[in-house]
Amino acid sequence: MPPEPVRMRIKVTGYVQGVAFRAYAERVARQHHLTGWVRNLSDGSVEIVAEGEKKNLLRLKDWAERGPSLARVSRISVSEEPATGEVSDFSIRY
Repeated sequence: MPPEPVRMRIKVTGYVQGVAFRAYAERVARQHHLTGWVRNLSDGSVEIVAEGEKKNLLRLKDWAERGPSLARVSRISVSEEPATGEVSDFSIRY
């Protein structure tokens, strides 16, 4: 029986907009079979909401701590929530 899915909300601050952060986050999430979305926030940060197996969510979190090569991540905050199953793929929200 597969593990219960978990939802993780990650907020990434620093120099993270205009450096393809969302595109790379989408690629990493899909590689790890996660569903959810990523979007820029008006305060200059990036928000990632993803669901899936906890081990795969932790891989996404580890990646988000570094981001793509042009990003300069200064801080991330992470919270876990019950999975909702509301989305069936991973996408960029505009």
